[in-house]
Amino acid sequence: MLFTRQDHDRLTEILIEAAQREVMPRFRNLAAGDIRQKKSAQDLVTEADEAAERFIAAELAKAFPHALLVGEEAATADPSLTGRLAAAELAFVIDPIDGTLNYASDLPLFAVMAAALVKGETVAAVIHDPVVADSALALRGEGAWLARSDGSRRDLVAARPDLPAAMTAMVSWQYFPEPVRSALPSRFPAFADVASLRCCGQEYRQAAAGHCHVLLYGRLNPWDHAPGALLVAEAGAHIRLLDGTPYRPGQAATGLLCAPDAVSWQAARTALID
Repeated sequence: MLFTRQDHDRLTEILIEAAQREVMPRFRNLAAGDIRQKKSAQDLVTEADEAAERFIAAELAKAFPHALLVGEEAATADPSLTGRLAAAELAFVIDPIDGTLNYASDLPLFAVMAAALVKGETVAAVIHDPVVADSALALRGEGAWLARSDGSRRDLVAARPDLPAAMTAMVSWQYFPEPVRSALPSRFPAFADVASLRCCGQEYRQAAAGHCHVLLYGRLNPWDHAPGALLVAEAGAHIRLLDGTPYRPGQAATGLLCAPDAVSWQAARTALID
């Protein structure tokens, strides 16, 4: 099955409309009852997450009636959904608000994102920033680019490779199992700078635009990583699981590392993990 540029445009339009209708009107307008904990005080869901996912899923069902839809909130209720990604002829993974903790904290650093998968392979990605109203986009084999609301666009190109001491990194260390979780922060001085935006979508956008060299993630929910992994790969970066194998959404694995090329990837892995 092909996923065309026209299909990609429709996916982008749906996410932009969801941001305009459901996400931004509620930003900084949530009541206490509109925010709930899932597993912890850092793992939240809001009325906006649920409303945006309902809208996106309904519109995708109209546009692609035979596709499998795997939204973050739907998969929380039914974890078996992610196991169906590999066999689906066409599937979408949906993150209605990536960076919900930022969103619920009135911090304007979040994203609405989705990826299209054909038989388990990511073929298209959209990471939309509702605050500045632009979208980081990728199609497999056709590159990555930033599309602005005024119709202009520019190509996204990953950073040039360098030694770890000259590279900046964003590391989601808290989702690794012990003893790696406790050891990772002690490795940060090997890099020029290490940070976290608490939003995978915005971190992937930074790496795809060349503003950050290294990304490292422990927990690999497909809605968090399928869009970004394709985006950085199409921008020219090297992204692999920690064992060096390619990433496929929905597979059981821990640890996903992105760097400018294969050599810098190995250097970053050595500095952080080995």
